[in-house]
Amino acid sequence: MITAEDIDVRPSEGTENYPFLHRDISWLSFNYRVLQEAKDPTVPLLERLKFLAIYSSNLDEFFRVRVANHRNLMRVGKKTRQVFDYNPKAILKQILQIVNEQQQEFSEIFEKQIVPELGRHRIFLKRRLQLGEKQRQFVENYFDEYMLPFVQPVLLLKGKIRPFLNNASLYLMVHMEDKDDHSTQYAIVKVPSDHLPRFIQLPSLNGRREIIMLDDVVRHCLGEMFPGYDIQDTYSIKLTRDAELYIDDEYSGDLLAKIRTSLTKRHVGPPSRFVYDREMPLELLDFLVESFELKKTDLLVEGRYHNNFDFFKFPDFGLAELKNKPLVPLPYKPLTTAIDFFGALNGKDHLLAFPYHAYQTVINFFEKAAHDPLVTTIKITQYRVAKHSRIMNALMEAVENGKQVFVFIEVKARFDEEANLNWGERLEAAGVKVAYSLPGVKVHSKLAQVTRQEAGGPQVYTYLSTGNFHEETAKIYSDFSIFTTDPRLTDEVSRLFHFLETGNKPEQGFEHLLVGQFQMREKIEWLIDREIGNAKVGKPCGIALKLNSIQDEKMIVKLYQASQAGVPIRLIIRGICSVVPNMQGVSENIQIISIVDRYLEHARVFIFHNMGNEEIYLASADLMTRNLSWRVETVFPVYDEAIKKQIRDVISIQWSDNCKARIIDRDNTNTYRHIAGKLVQSQVETYHYFKRLGEGKAG
Repeated sequence: MITAEDIDVRPSEGTENYPFLHRDISWLSFNYRVLQEAKDPTVPLLERLKFLAIYSSNLDEFFRVRVANHRNLMRVGKKTRQVFDYNPKAILKQILQIVNEQQQEFSEIFEKQIVPELGRHRIFLKRRLQLGEKQRQFVENYFDEYMLPFVQPVLLLKGKIRPFLNNASLYLMVHMEDKDDHSTQYAIVKVPSDHLPRFIQLPSLNGRREIIMLDDVVRHCLGEMFPGYDIQDTYSIKLTRDAELYIDDEYSGDLLAKIRTSLTKRHVGPPSRFVYDREMPLELLDFLVESFELKKTDLLVEGRYHNNFDFFKFPDFGLAELKNKPLVPLPYKPLTTAIDFFGALNGKDHLLAFPYHAYQTVINFFEKAAHDPLVTTIKITQYRVAKHSRIMNALMEAVENGKQVFVFIEVKARFDEEANLNWGERLEAAGVKVAYSLPGVKVHSKLAQVTRQEAGGPQVYTYLSTGNFHEETAKIYSDFSIFTTDPRLTDEVSRLFHFLETGNKPEQGFEHLLVGQFQMREKIEWLIDREIGNAKVGKPCGIALKLNSIQDEKMIVKLYQASQAGVPIRLIIRGICSVVPNMQGVSENIQIISIVDRYLEHARVFIFHNMGNEEIYLASADLMTRNLSWRVETVFPVYDEAIKKQIRDVISIQWSDNCKARIIDRDNTNTYRHIAGKLVQSQVETYHYFKRLGEGKAG
C-alpha cells in the first residue's frame, strides 16, 4: 500500500495557481550540496571522503524509498494516478537524468581530485595490476584465508535460473573465454563486503600507505575460481531493492506482527535501482537486462566502485591533520556542576544545544532519576535510539528500583523498525510498561518526564527536544532541547503522555503546545495569519523558520500570502524545499538559505515577530504534509527570555554564514552565499558562542 505520508503529492485545494518545486527534485538538490562538500578543497581530505559516503548513503535510501514509490505508482491504474495529480514516469525520468549527472561528477571528484590528493599525503589506492610481488602474495593469501567461503561464483547460462541478487550487495560481472572452445561465457561473483573490510591495507615500504579495495582482491583471484577460463574483463554491479513495508496499519490486526512479517520481505523487494560500471559494454548490459528482467528505468550508471558509503570506514592512518579540528562537546555547567541535579532543574528552564553541549547531561537526567529514591515515575517517547543505549538501560534499572516507567515506542521509524521492536521486548521483559505505534500515524514527538515526590508534593520535570534520544547521533546532529518545570508545559506534556499511554484523546485541549493530530497545523497557520494582518496595517512583522524540510502546499501558500502582504520571511532549510522564492508577485519577500557542514542541521525553530513581542517555538516537526497530517508532533514555546535570546543569536549566526550557506533559488543552482566582511562558518561560530556563554562571557 502506498500511503500519503510516503508520497506527499496529493493536490491541495486552493494551491493550484502557485509554484512548487517537486519534493524529490529538491531533495536531489540537497544531496548535491553534500556532494559540493566533497569537492570543496577547504574541507579536510578525509572529511571529503566522508561526504562522498554521506552522498552515497543518502542516495541509496532515496532509491529504496522514494524512487520505489514512483515505480509503484507507475504500476497502478491511470485513474488512481490521476488522484495524485502528477506524472510519476516524468518525475522518474527527471530523477534519473539528475542522478546520472551527479554520478558522473562524483566519479570525477573521486578520481581527479581526491585520489591525487591522497597520493600527495602518501596514501595510495592500488589496483591489482599495480601490485608488487610481496603484495600479490599477501592478496592471494588474504583471499584464501578470509574470502574464499563468501565469494559465491556462479556461471550465468542463458535459459537457466539466475542467481538472486541481495539488496545493496556488491557483485562482479565476469567476461570470460573458454580455454578449450574459446566461447564467451559470463559469470557473477559476490564481493563479500558484508563480511570483510572494504579497504585492505597492503604491506608497504618507505612510509607509503597503500590500500587495495576488496573488489580488486576478488578481481585478482578470479583465475583461482574459474580455472578453465581466461578472464577478459570484470564490471561491478549492484541491485537496490524497494524498502517499503506496505503495512495496512489503519485497519484491524496485530500491527507488530505485520511489521515483523514485512521486515523479512524488505530484502527481497522488487528492484528500485540496478547500478552498473559505465565501462560495461552494451552487449553485456543487454545480457544482464534480459537475465534479471530489468527495465530501462531500473538502470543507473556509476563508476568502477559502488556502495561508496563504505568510505565511512576508510582508514585514517592516525592523520588527524586530514580531519576537522575537533570541537570538544561543552559541559553544561549549571547542571554538570550542580550538587543537587533536580534542585538545579526546579524553577528554571535550561537550553542545551547539541552537539555543542555534551549529551551526558541528558543521560544524567535518566540515570539520576533511575536511582533517586524520590522519583516515582519516568515517561519517554522512543523513535530512534542508540544500539547500546545508556538511556534505555537506565529505564530498566529504574524499574528494578521500584519506579513506574512508561515508554511509547514508534515501531514504524523507517529502518529502525527491528531495533525498536527488540528494545520493546527488552523493556517489557524488564517490567517497563510499553505502548507501540498508533494506527495510521507515527509518533514523532521527542519528550520525557520525571515525577519526583518532594516536600511540597509531586514535582514534574519535563524534557522537550527537536532530536531523538540517541547518544550517537547527538554527536553529529544539531538539535535544541529544553529542561523545564514550567506547569504551562509540564501539564500539557502530561496530557499528551496520557493520550499515548491510553489512546484516549484528552478532554482538555492544548493551549501552549502545538500538537500534531490536534491543532498544530491550525495554530501555525494562525501565527502566520497574525503576521499577515500586521503587515496589512503597516505594523512591524516578520517570520523566520529553520527546518529540515518544507513541502506542504497549504503551508507554502500561506507563506506566499504572507510574502504578498509584505511580511519579510527568512527560511533556513537543510533538505527538501518546495518553496520557490523571489518570484515577482508571489514570493519576492522570501529568502532561503541551506547550510551543509560537519554537523547535520536537525533543529526546527519557528520565530514570529508579533510586533516586537517575539514568539519562539522549537519543534520535532517539519512543514511536510506527513508531519502536519500524519504524525503526532510537538511544537513547544520558549518562554524564558534568556533562552529566547540564545536561539535568536544562533539563528542570526546561521543567517550570517558566508562559508557553508547556499542560496536556494528556483533553479537549484546551490550557489555559495558570499557576504563581504568577516568569514562566518556558523557551526564553528555557534560552538564558540556557547563556549563563551559557559565561561560567563557575553554571547
